[in-house]
Amino acid sequence: MAKDRKIDVVILGLLFHEDLTGYDIKKRLDGAIGFFWKGSFGNIYPALASMEKEGLVTRKDSKAGGREKIFYHITKQGTKALQAWLQEEQFSNELRYETLLKLHFGGAVDRSVTIRNIEIFEEDVKRNLAVLNMYKENLEKVLDEADHIHYYLTVLFGIETYEAYLRWCKKAMKIMKEN
Repeated sequence: MAKDRKIDVVILGLLFHEDLTGYDIKKRLDGAIGFFWKGSFGNIYPALASMEKEGLVTRKDSKAGGREKIFYHITKQGTKALQAWLQEEQFSNELRYETLLKLHFGGAVDRSVTIRNIEIFEEDVKRNLAVLNMYKENLEKVLDEADHIHYYLTVLFGIETYEAYLRWCKKAMKIMKEN
């Protein structure tokens, strides 16, 4: 597994639960995982090819609905690699928000631009928070099923984070309008 290529462990984690196509992996990344991790076809398929060469995943061709699909399956070696990563005590939690970058350099434009950027961020946060609350309600019904408690914890983290973002938006708007 390529050192520091986290897309590998994301893919292994998804494949640990079920065999998926590259397209299915992208859909999962755009869904619930998308609130805290991003991935593109441009890094998914090269990672799958590399992991297949390393023996972490295998391909299974399937004809479904007249179309040929390639499903990927995690191997025992892939499961061991995923488990080893999960047990590592060092990890990186990067924060990268273009909104904050624009605010940091916002002195170069009229305040109305900064205020609008905060409004756009707030609207996005509200949309995401609504989705997370829906996930929370659905997960609360199935917490006794395997792995759902882990999904639930990430959703709770997201809700707490997005609620804090909304509080920040309110404060930031007040400061921008008063000063």
